[in-house]
Amino acid sequence: MTTADGVVGSGPAPQPTGKVKAFLRLVMIEHSVFALPFAYIAALTAMFQVDGQVHWTDLLLVTVAMVGLRTFAMACNRIIDREIDARNPRTAGRELVTGAVSVRSAWTGALIALVVFLGAAALLNPLCLALAPVAVVPMVVYPYGKRFTDFPHAILGLAQAMGPVGAWIAVTGEWSWDAVILGLAVGVWIGGFDLIFACQDVQADRAHGVKSVPARFGIPAALYGARASHVVTTGLLVWFALATDAGVLFWAGLVIVAAAFLYEHTIVRPHDLSRLNRAFFTTNGFIGISLFVCALLDLVVRGLTV
Repeated sequence: MTTADGVVGSGPAPQPTGKVKAFLRLVMIEHSVFALPFAYIAALTAMFQVDGQVHWTDLLLVTVAMVGLRTFAMACNRIIDREIDARNPRTAGRELVTGAVSVRSAWTGALIALVVFLGAAALLNPLCLALAPVAVVPMVVYPYGKRFTDFPHAILGLAQAMGPVGAWIAVTGEWSWDAVILGLAVGVWIGGFDLIFACQDVQADRAHGVKSVPARFGIPAALYGARASHVVTTGLLVWFALATDAGVLFWAGLVIVAAAFLYEHTIVRPHDLSRLNRAFFTTNGFIGISLFVCALLDLVVRGLTV
């Protein structure tokens, strides 16, 4: 049997103890590291522009909202895709396939996460609550995307782009085009590395009619698309830095991000995907955290009161 990590073993997939632990494993709660840093960058930049002070309650509510929405999205993704997952050796060990989590439990967890998200949005401000359904829709549409378009990665990018925009609105209660620039950067970035991630499923996707860029156009085209996406991401981050008058430390963070992108695209090649997980998980996690640290230090140096 193949485990959730794609490692072949001789016995059944290990079952997590406890329903909560199994559900958290199902939604891969630790992967919140990809989206949260950029939401924090947006929120803290907005706070700096409003009054130069960190509002910890708002930051906490942004965290709760982001984790709640992402948990809802991942649970829906796993529920909707459970039959596809069962046919793919790489994903045949996922909790809904093995029975470690029941569909009923997954829906219960998803609905609880949705209520948490809506509750946090309501506590932030009326505009956040009014726009909350807009953020929910692409999260549900994405898992269906691979059934009707070769570009489901774009839907995922759109869904993720809403995080920084929502975080900015959470602080200010107003729309911001600066936040849209950052949101687009995040969306293109995540859409790009999803192109890389999808390369490992080409054979299974083609066999079962699952649509994606690698399945339709091939792995080399997908990797070129990822490279182009990350060039665009870098350009959008530069635009955000200029639009918000970022300081030298933020620019230093952009240099780190650019170097990480270069590294990511040197270790994954069309005929060698052996280091794909390092590119996907380790490098992209590093990108988010390192840029957040640089952005925070930059804002503090420029006068943000923590």
